[in-house]
Amino acid sequence: MAWMNKQNLTVLTEFSLMGITDHPELQAPFFGIFLIIYTVSVVGNLGMIILTEVDSRLQTPMYFFLRHLAFIDLGYSSAVGPKMLVNFITNQNTIPYNWCATQLAFFILFIISELFILSAMAYDRYVAICNPLLYVIVMSQRVCWVLVAVPYVYSAFLSLIITIKIFMSSFCGHNVIRHFYCDSLPLLTLLCSSTHDIELIILIFSAFNLVSSLVIVLVSYILILMAILRMNSAEGRHKAFSTCGSHLTVVIVLYATLFFMYVQPKSSHSFDTDKIASVFYTLIIPMLNPMIYSLRNKEVKGALRRIWKNLHKLPM
Repeated sequence: MAWMNKQNLTVLTEFSLMGITDHPELQAPFFGIFLIIYTVSVVGNLGMIILTEVDSRLQTPMYFFLRHLAFIDLGYSSAVGPKMLVNFITNQNTIPYNWCATQLAFFILFIISELFILSAMAYDRYVAICNPLLYVIVMSQRVCWVLVAVPYVYSAFLSLIITIKIFMSSFCGHNVIRHFYCDSLPLLTLLCSSTHDIELIILIFSAFNLVSSLVIVLVSYILILMAILRMNSAEGRHKAFSTCGSHLTVVIVLYATLFFMYVQPKSSHSFDTDKIASVFYTLIIPMLNPMIYSLRNKEVKGALRRIWKNLHKLPM
């Protein structure tokens, strides 16, 4: 009994990450693929942040939110990507205890922020299409900052609660995390103490975050669709659809991935399927988002062309 108590009180200094695959022959190909994906994600999101900051024609609420979406995508892909890439080329896939807690905290912060920033963007599109004459007044700079600040503060608060609750609990001495980064559910399996309270917090807030943010998006787009159908001009309808197309594509991709992960039957739920979904929303989606907005958006493409022309005009 004394030995068990000693095991329960084992102080961990590091965790071992199982990674994406345990097949050595796949490590090098995966490293190459994910290095390209992460590089494209960083370049794309940094480019979107810089572009929406420096181009005077992109100083609108829509691009204000897009800049923060790019910052969030850059944040949670960078919370996971670099460490995952290092693990592909090292023999020991370990992460220090404090780094693991930090990675978990930042990941939760950014992933929750993304949901509510997408909701704010849906509301912005609703005001732009349904109340165009009041758009400048309703979506003032102050309102835009509130719609961004509240998700950040709420996400930081929830991130701290979950991270502190997990890392203040007792670990059993087992330090192998069945994932490629420090996520809350794999960490819960390593705890000796009761995980009921933490699981309840995660369940309640995960459901609230997904449902509430999705409701805002759905209500906004139902009202947008009703407004578009009332338009007499085909050109007006096309323009309205085009302003929403990029955002709607991003929303569908993200929520489909999250619902695949959290709503699948428990009998078919496994950490392997979690890994596949996690790769998609931690690395693939942050890479796709700037592509979707740049390829489908005439204003972004116009800003890129203007910057390209200005660069060519510079004296060599």
